[in-house]
Amino acid sequence: MNKKYLIAIGIILLLGLFIFDMTSKSQESEKLEDKNSQNSNEFDISKIVSGGPPKDGIPSIDDPKFVSMGEADNWIEDNELVLAIIYKGEKRVYPLQILVWHEIVNDFIAGDPIVITYCPLCGSGIAYERIINGEIVEFGTSGKLYNSNLIMYDRLTESYWTQIDGIAVTGQLTGTELKEISIDTVVWRDWKVTHSDSQVLSQETGFNRNYGNDPYGSYYENSFTLFPVENEDDSVHPKTVIFGIEIDGTYKAYKEEDVIALQPITDTVAEIKIKITRDESGIVKIIKVDSDEEIVKERDFWFAWYAFHPETQLYQA
Repeated sequence: MNKKYLIAIGIILLLGLFIFDMTSKSQESEKLEDKNSQNSNEFDISKIVSGGPPKDGIPSIDDPKFVSMGEADNWIEDNELVLAIIYKGEKRVYPLQILVWHEIVNDFIAGDPIVITYCPLCGSGIAYERIINGEIVEFGTSGKLYNSNLIMYDRLTESYWTQIDGIAVTGQLTGTELKEISIDTVVWRDWKVTHSDSQVLSQETGFNRNYGNDPYGSYYENSFTLFPVENEDDSVHPKTVIFGIEIDGTYKAYKEEDVIALQPITDTVAEIKIKITRDESGIVKIIKVDSDEEIVKERDFWFAWYAFHPETQLYQA
């Protein structure tokens, strides 16, 4: 029995609080075929696979509660990673020790409906506006994966959405793209010093989970992936953390280690000059030099970014 298989089994056992989907393959195929009836020809629905838990088996947080930085400091370790967002003057923190068990938080920030998403398999923490065709929409976990990435569903139409890029791939909203909001993955010790007035997602989620224990163990450092991906590149370690951007159809990725060591970085993408900076709290900002317009980035593992964007360039320091 190989190591990859053993760790995969271990993760499934650690997620034993969830009820696995026991429906038959034929029933599953019928459901996917129904969704596929409104699917674009560009997306191969057969590449969607079960991640183990059923729909909503990993429960989203739909009524988030928040605590002060001081209170949260009692249970967040200095070296822990958290998602941090500054939106219209409001500062919110979403600890990964909570998101690893929930993956989606349907929140309101400064009165605006925002969904905070995290896929542990891809190391991707991404935020989107959750307004579709003028309606506020809640998102949940479908229990499915594509390119090892979380497939979300919206509770308005039950269309499927990829977490990376935020695009509807099945259902009546196929082809619709969510508006991405800038969010950062930072180290708690850095954030708490510079943004002590933030609100922090509470461990009082309404669910009984072992917050503080990560069921994925050493997955983040190992080179393997647990689920299939369409495109692979081994020029760098698959779990290398990158910041990916898109400008006028051109994709480019920057290794986090380069951003930390070399910032500010100036580069040209699609004939647009850009500048990348990282401040003391860990916020990475990418702007177009000529207009100062911010380019929203995605922080992913390299394998995940490449799986979705095999045409991507990789910045060479």
